[in-house]
Amino acid sequence: MKWSKTDITTDSGEIVSAQAPVIISASRSTDIPTFYADWFIERWKKGYVKWRNPFNGNFSYVSFKNARIVVFWTKNPRPLMKHLDYLDENVKNYYFQFSLNDYDKEGYEGKVPKLDSRIESFKELSERIGKEKVIWRFDPLMLTEELGVEELLERIKNIGDQLMDHTKKMVFSFADIGIYRKVENNLKREVIRFKEFDFNTMRQVAKGLQELNKKWNFEIATCAEKIPLEVYGIKHNKCLDDDLMIELFGEDKELMEFLGVEFEEPTLFNNSNGFKKTRKLKDGGQREACGCIMSKDIGQYNTCPHACVYCYANTSNEIALCNYKEHRKDPTTDIITGI
Repeated sequence: MKWSKTDITTDSGEIVSAQAPVIISASRSTDIPTFYADWFIERWKKGYVKWRNPFNGNFSYVSFKNARIVVFWTKNPRPLMKHLDYLDENVKNYYFQFSLNDYDKEGYEGKVPKLDSRIESFKELSERIGKEKVIWRFDPLMLTEELGVEELLERIKNIGDQLMDHTKKMVFSFADIGIYRKVENNLKREVIRFKEFDFNTMRQVAKGLQELNKKWNFEIATCAEKIPLEVYGIKHNKCLDDDLMIELFGEDKELMEFLGVEFEEPTLFNNSNGFKKTRKLKDGGQREACGCIMSKDIGQYNTCPHACVYCYANTSNEIALCNYKEHRKDPTTDIITGI
């Protein structure tokens, strides 16, 4: 399925064709809330962005004309939080995927704020927009010769105990190092003695989370993992989640129509969830185990200066930092300057 098209007038006065997606992802490719919050707001006011395809380098335009929801991905939403009133008024439907890991000791996320600061930001965001709209991700779980399963679970417990009243859901993934050559190279360059998760260590994590969740009562799910962990009460996640959108934004008729939702009155013989979905919207551009529905991501690779050692979106942290600094010279320009 392809997005519909519309004509837009660019800042320079040129009339061009643009994709007009219903669902915006902001972004798997870079942390827009942290580094490009002001840019996002300005582009939303303009009504479009110019986007570069990371695989072929071609440029295209994305219009916000038909957008009904934005899903934000971040490790530090603080810079975007000053715009929440604007989002409520103009974006209306949105939620956050908030990656809140604890690798402070190892420095695996070189430029993120300290853990305590990020936990406070999580709580403040949750209290402001509602805990159902802020999903906690411990993503990815990193296993090394020095950092084992028991220590990982202890760090997860520390965060979860503090967030138990501020979210309803926890999502995690196991670091897939071997399938990303540049991630493996980065780890070797940093002399990180990483270990791949195997079936036994995955089960140890799942069993530990099951025990911790007796206190939290979260919904726990894996992100793009094939291994079945339902026996531990762990589901397969959809980060771009039509079920969550129905739960949170069911009154948005246009969004529901796009999702193919038909609401039903419960009867004696039909007392399910009160609706049925008539469209299959799985995103075919993601990994096979990814459950996300289709969206349009507006981020750019090589633009996130968090300096995470496991990042798959940056060729190098130096290039990402350089691109970010170029953008900061004129924050009104697109994420990659000069386009």
